[in-house]
Amino acid sequence: MSEFLYYINKIATIKEDALEELQKCFKTMQLPKDAFFVQEGEYAQQIGFLKKGIVRAYFLNQEGKEYNKQFFVAPSIIGAYTSLLTKQPNKIAQQALTDCEILVADFSDIEKLYDRFHDLERLGRKIAEFYFLEKEQKEIEMALLDADKRYLIMREKFPSIELIIPQYHIASYLGISPTQLSRIRRKFKDS
Repeated sequence: MSEFLYYINKIATIKEDALEELQKCFKTMQLPKDAFFVQEGEYAQQIGFLKKGIVRAYFLNQEGKEYNKQFFVAPSIIGAYTSLLTKQPNKIAQQALTDCEILVADFSDIEKLYDRFHDLERLGRKIAEFYFLEKEQKEIEMALLDADKRYLIMREKFPSIELIIPQYHIASYLGISPTQLSRIRRKFKDS
């Protein structure tokens, strides 16, 4: 739990009584490689703190082709936030790419604490703002940057991910083919 407390205190200052109540909401869960934290079509109910491991967020197009939208590398907050907020079925699955350890809470329990502890409400807002900005940045990169630049940004953001997960997941995240990724990797191998 100490990693979780350190992580959230970097985002927002939380008073001790609020932290104590927040901690009561979370339980440790093991998510094995390839298992889903949340699947497409489910009504999301939980939010998690990824203590160890890597999770991908992805969607399928009409032809059934997967597109990796995001990687969550520990430490990170995970969950189908849109589904949690709208109470609609989830559209973006979250799947473990490695064995993961996650602290999990029912989102409704967290929301109940917002009325009592404005520190936690502020924390929730700051987390949402962070992911909004990250999403916008990725959209700009995909629209305006070539594959080489997107690859270099990905390497900077996730320094060791290439050694851990299959290359086709990275290619999907970058919006390129595995063959194109191989060429780019060769070009930047020494950098």
